Amino acid sequence: MKVAIIMGSDSDLPVLEPALKTLEEFGVAAEVVVASAHRTPQKVHDFVSTAADRGVGVFIAAAGAAAHLPGVVASFTTLPVIGVPVNCTSLGGMDALLSIAQMPSGIPVATMAINGAKNAALFAVQILATADPALREKLADYRRTMAAEVERKAAKVTASLNK
Repeated sequence: MKVAIIMGSDSDLPVLEPALKTLEEFGVAAEVVVASAHRTPQKVHDFVSTAADRGVGVFIAAAGAAAHLPGVVASFTTLPVIGVPVNCTSLGGMDALLSIAQMPSGIPVATMAINGAKNAALFAVQILATADPALREKLADYRRTMAAEVERKAAKVTASLNK
């Protein structure tokens, strides 16, 4: 299984790079495409409607401003869709966040924080891990490593305060 990452503009790529890096760290393949819900709707449809045949198990869709792309992707598939609102307007990404979070009943999109691509990738890995014990173990290792890092930092702070 792999993750399909779709962005409405090439300017969204810097926001999505943490997702690509995270997927790579977990050994999860990714397909990446730039396709606009408004300017290239047929391309979006074709990419999404054939994704399962290419081994895609989950989508990450990023968009700013009106942020229709994640909802449009969700309308073309029954696979899970994770929306990443992109901060690209004077509203600081709140417009995109609300657009993605307020999907109509029946067409859900999991919504991450503004520019929250890393968590989108982690959530995609969690979804794929429901059917992959090795991926579940990689996630458990990741969590253990995070916990150990917090403890290392906490010990450093404690040591600096006790001097």
